[in-house]
Amino acid sequence: MIEASFMIAFFALCTAGALLALITPQRRNPALLGTIGAAAGVALSVAAAHALLARHPVFAVLWRLPAAGGALRVGLDPTSGLFLLITGVVYCLTSIFSAGYLERYLDHYSLRAFSVMYFALFASIGAVLIARDVISFLLAWELMSITSYLLVNYEFEREENIRAGYLMLAMGEAGTLAAAVALILLAIAAGSSDFQTISTVFHTARTAGTAGEAVTGVSGLRAASAATLGPGVRWAVFLLSLFGFGVKAGLMPFNSWLPRAHPVAPANVSALLSGVILNLGIYGIVRVNLDLLPVNLIGPGLVALVIGAVSAFVGILYATTENDAKTMLAHSSIENMGIIVAGLGAGFAFLAAGRPALAGIAFVAALYHLTNHSVYKALLFLGAGTVDARVGTRDLDRLGGLIRLMPWTALFFLVGALSISAMYPFSGFASEWLTLQAILRSAELSSSAVKLVFAFAGVTLALTAALAVTCFVKAFAFAFLGRARSKSAESATEAPASMLAPMGALAALSFFLGVTPTYVIPALSGALAQIGDGSATQALVPAFFASHADHAALPPAFTSEFRDLGAETGSRILPGRGLVVLHRGGADNPVVFAMSTSYGGVVLVILLAIVVGIVRSATRSRRTVRETRWDGGVRQLFPEMTYTATGFSNPVRVVFDAILRPRTVEDTEETVAQHFRVAIRRTQEPVHLVDRLVLNVLATHLTGGARLLARMHHGKLNAYVTYVLATLLVLLALTLS
Repeated sequence: MIEASFMIAFFALCTAGALLALITPQRRNPALLGTIGAAAGVALSVAAAHALLARHPVFAVLWRLPAAGGALRVGLDPTSGLFLLITGVVYCLTSIFSAGYLERYLDHYSLRAFSVMYFALFASIGAVLIARDVISFLLAWELMSITSYLLVNYEFEREENIRAGYLMLAMGEAGTLAAAVALILLAIAAGSSDFQTISTVFHTARTAGTAGEAVTGVSGLRAASAATLGPGVRWAVFLLSLFGFGVKAGLMPFNSWLPRAHPVAPANVSALLSGVILNLGIYGIVRVNLDLLPVNLIGPGLVALVIGAVSAFVGILYATTENDAKTMLAHSSIENMGIIVAGLGAGFAFLAAGRPALAGIAFVAALYHLTNHSVYKALLFLGAGTVDARVGTRDLDRLGGLIRLMPWTALFFLVGALSISAMYPFSGFASEWLTLQAILRSAELSSSAVKLVFAFAGVTLALTAALAVTCFVKAFAFAFLGRARSKSAESATEAPASMLAPMGALAALSFFLGVTPTYVIPALSGALAQIGDGSATQALVPAFFASHADHAALPPAFTSEFRDLGAETGSRILPGRGLVVLHRGGADNPVVFAMSTSYGGVVLVILLAIVVGIVRSATRSRRTVRETRWDGGVRQLFPEMTYTATGFSNPVRVVFDAILRPRTVEDTEETVAQHFRVAIRRTQEPVHLVDRLVLNVLATHLTGGARLLARMHHGKLNAYVTYVLATLLVLLALTLS
């Protein structure tokens, strides 16, 4: 099998990269990492693309455990194929970027250690995504968590790095325990730790329960037992998996590690954190709640919808008020993970309500946004790392004017900013638009309470989209436009080609994902092939009308009118489906919504060419005269006099002060005589909403309980004897009752 061959090649390259890094001189390690890492990424991408497009699951047994322990299994199906493809592409381009970026760490930290951990992380991520039993999945997950912690804590000599890495590890382990309990509950109920067996048992139970049919045999007995799973156990599995894997995905209220880990990690590690590792949390949620134990209650869907919407809003709110570029991007990752989970929640709710086509649209929208986010967030983190490496700071208040000194970095960062801001026709627009359209289809549901929850999520996501535009206007404008606001920004130089080329590829991919949704959506729908019926593709992406049998039921007048509007433009040139994303309705309302970023992109290019032509024609005969500008008598504005990123985002701080509520510290300077104040300096220390309402409260109660228990250890023997007697009396009373 092609998939197996390339997967073996992938793991062989990761192993070879780790071993060769140990014997390669320090100065050659970046080139080694870039070469072998890119090759491993290509091998993984080929295997993943074949699994995604071929849609034929492949399974294998690695090792049979003694007695009744089962076996360690691996496998490739379309769902894991999608996540592996994203991992391979991002890792490949990040590896090439690392060849130039890692030179800054020469003579400071061990590049051998970095390369070993880098390849170990790559292999462990691949192992997580191909694991097909509870034991191998948890083992691979632990290896991934440990190696990612070590890479985040790579600059271990700094105290803040140690604290951020420890927080990431501690919260990740707590999430792992919760997810492990969910998987163990499923394994016990199904009588097996094998994912394929668990999925078969619960799907059989669901089918038999729906059809009212009897089932026989061993699998039938397991299915009958699984069918008796009450709502309490199903809720427990859902909540444990949502919040357990949600820690890794950065969902509220367990995301405080994310904005702390990103700023301290190297830029290439930050790109992998957002572009790859956060996806594993989404993968866990999808694997458990769509494959192993499909959600059949509408409540879990609404919980995921609200959690996702709130995470998205809070994430972009803090991103908008943040001036450190990497911290801002970390908060933005929380926002995007929230949008993805909101889409999944809508899909869960639609699935439980008996609307499979709407559920398919919501799931495809979520996977589409996950793909887009991995690409443009990796691009933005690499861009921020390039600025940090060439300027020496990530503070937006100290940057500015870099577009003249770093034009290619500015161009690629602009593409990423437009994509993440959901600007038409870049990648973020298509997936966010589709997510909002899916949420609006809640009008077809019957429950008013459910519609109200969907309305809350829709309004929250719309506000999130508006704040995202504000956030990334600030990010690009104050980093690359205007005047340099520091000496280091004035002397910046462009990055080498080894760092620019991967950013250029990611920028091109962001644009491609935006203008070709009718090709992306069928591939993403295939990632859900084993848990759906392909209804998302049929409901969303019509083929060219004249040649596709699925549209015979549409009114002839509609087909004719839509053809006249240009829906079949390019049908004889382009392969595959058309270029219009269209949700089909009934005879009365044949088109529920329609969109084409492909045509829109062409129209925008044509309009831009017309405007440029008109301007050049009108100004051809004009003579350009350059004079010194007059600015109110000030010949030159000093950097301190220009608008800053802090000032730009201040209105957001004022409007949402009730949520942000920063802690204000006052520092007063006095004269020598100590009678008059010379100046009052006020600095604001941000206290995150999650820390203030959840973590700090929890820490206070735990600390209080620990202090209470500490009082019991006072060294008095009589008191210890009393404790023992009291414990025995309590146990005796419980036994007798």
